[in-house]
Amino acid sequence: MSTAPSTSPTLGSARAGGPPSDEAPQAAAGPAPKSRGPWAPLRPLVLRLHFYAGVFVAPFLLVAAATGFLYAGAFQAEKLLYSHELTVPVGDAELPISAQVDAARKAHPEGTVSAVRPAPEDDATTRVMLSGVKGVAAPHTLAVFVDPYTGEVRGALEQYGSTGSLPLRTWIDEFHRDLHLGENGRLYSELAASWLWVIAGGGLVLWFSRRRALRKVRGTKGRRRTLGLHGTVGVWAAAGFIFLSATGLTWSTYAGANIDVLRTSLGQSTPSVSAAVGGGEHAGHDAASGSGGDAEHGVGLDKILAAARDEGLGDPVEIVPPADASSAYVVKQVQRSWPEKQDAVAVDPATGEVVDVLRFADHPLLAKLTRWGIDLHTGVLFGLVNQIALMLLTLALVLLIVWGYRMWWQRGRGSAFGRPIPRGAWAQVPPYVLVPLLAAVAVVGYFVPLLGIPLAGFLAVDVVLGEIAHRREQRTAA
Repeated sequence: MSTAPSTSPTLGSARAGGPPSDEAPQAAAGPAPKSRGPWAPLRPLVLRLHFYAGVFVAPFLLVAAATGFLYAGAFQAEKLLYSHELTVPVGDAELPISAQVDAARKAHPEGTVSAVRPAPEDDATTRVMLSGVKGVAAPHTLAVFVDPYTGEVRGALEQYGSTGSLPLRTWIDEFHRDLHLGENGRLYSELAASWLWVIAGGGLVLWFSRRRALRKVRGTKGRRRTLGLHGTVGVWAAAGFIFLSATGLTWSTYAGANIDVLRTSLGQSTPSVSAAVGGGEHAGHDAASGSGGDAEHGVGLDKILAAARDEGLGDPVEIVPPADASSAYVVKQVQRSWPEKQDAVAVDPATGEVVDVLRFADHPLLAKLTRWGIDLHTGVLFGLVNQIALMLLTLALVLLIVWGYRMWWQRGRGSAFGRPIPRGAWAQVPPYVLVPLLAAVAVVGYFVPLLGIPLAGFLAVDVVLGEIAHRREQRTAA
């Protein structure tokens, strides 16, 4: 494999390597294609960045893709595994929701009722969620499943999240999110999300800057064929990767906090219904103060649910009991599939009157986009079709990573990988492109720290490798 001397230590300049999706070696691919256009000088920089990201970030992406594949499939697996708890034979008439909660409390008197989800479909069970149950740590709850027709308790399972994840999906979700390592483990998934869009975007630039004749797969073999497969699949899947990256960052630890601050400053944060009923005659009302952690306060669950129905809240809904004597019931729609149902009302427990209404249609645009993006990312927006698409997308990412490392391996051994990049590539970038680019990188790196910090690390590694190569050449020349 041919190499060329280089003394430039800057990212994109030379010698210390090439990306897993880089050009084929000259011996195999012929003369190097000449890029045209005003952005041509940026190609070596993108090439080198794609290499470092591919080598060092790809393992994290591989774990995220594999666990994401499992999570997308967990929705259907959950229906099969917990069918006894989730489904019942359809009966003639449902019991009042208060009677269903009473049945759950008789079977499980521990803890307090934190929410109730009436059966959303004819063959579904009602869920009564209990918090403060021994062995179930917050924010998880114990979900008690009740037959809405007979009051039979079908079982109880630990539940997590607004989509009602049961143990199987919860375990996979936490593995995907933090590798079961807690808050520190979330750094892995944020790192993957921070770099996925960069790798996908860089791959697009590299692919479309190649000569059309070098993009084909048919009739090729060896590294050229691997590169063709890698590039072709990557191009088709790039939009999906960029979407997963952007939506994944919205609830990450550091970038997510910055996004929340930005949305708040723009008046685009997600609103919530007001559960306050104020002071006055209702404050400290015995009927509204609750007793023993039961869900029945004041006028009772049946009238509360009826009031929400009168406001147009159809199934599925969740009823949240008052937090204290000065709070209202909150009834909110929890359908995350299209079309989404996210309306919410607050109902005074003493009178059964609706005191506040929040419509999803009135949410700010960015709040709606965030909600839709997260639900599409997690596979609930379009149900089974959404989940199959996510499984195909994560499978594509796994294949791309494997092909990328295979290309790296196919280059063989040596001090350099692939056709060397001309030295001093950054110096070839026009100032009117380089200066805004550096400013944009600095801003993005600040708001997405797990992109900015590793990028600085890649630059430091490149400087060291360039210096080592320079000194080696000086000794050889001497």
